[in-house]
Amino acid sequence: MKAVVLSLLVSGAPVSAATILILGDSLGASYGMPENQGWVEGLRQQFPQHQFVNGSVSGETTAGGLRRLPALLESSKPDLLLIELGGNDGLRGFSTVQLKENLKKIITLAQSAHADVLLTEIMVPPNYGPRYAKQFNRLYHDLAAEHDILLIPFFMQEIAPFPELMQRDGIHPNEKAQPKITQWMQPWITKALEK
Repeated sequence: MKAVVLSLLVSGAPVSAATILILGDSLGASYGMPENQGWVEGLRQQFPQHQFVNGSVSGETTAGGLRRLPALLESSKPDLLLIELGGNDGLRGFSTVQLKENLKKIITLAQSAHADVLLTEIMVPPNYGPRYAKQFNRLYHDLAAEHDILLIPFFMQEIAPFPELMQRDGIHPNEKAQPKITQWMQPWITKALEK
């Protein structure tokens, strides 16, 4: 078996380098720590053959991401766009209808620029009301199905319950959590690039 794998590695087609654009908020922007300690930097180390462009901005909403996206697409010309947005929309109680419309426009803009899309599921705390939380979460699943794109389960589900992985504000993951987020994202990046 090892000989077969080695043969494929040696004789198979070379892995082409891809440009991956991360469009996110504070979770992607390594809020509260140096950027080189964040999960995006972790992905750079895991995938040295690819280029990662971190277009994440702390406090970003889907509307803000949508406004910035055309320039980011033009400058980076990504093969893959990873969208990690919506948390700030939810924390501000923004309309789920508008949230879905913004994300839809982000997805279609990326696809029209010939980029594949990875969408990260986002959830809001249950204290925002079960109806809003359900609608909020469902729209990510609906968008993934409607646009035939991969949906990454919300990585904070594995982080937020553990205080030792969170910053004092109880919202943002700390340095200890970043390798776990990298590990969470890694197979999805691989799957998207193989799609």
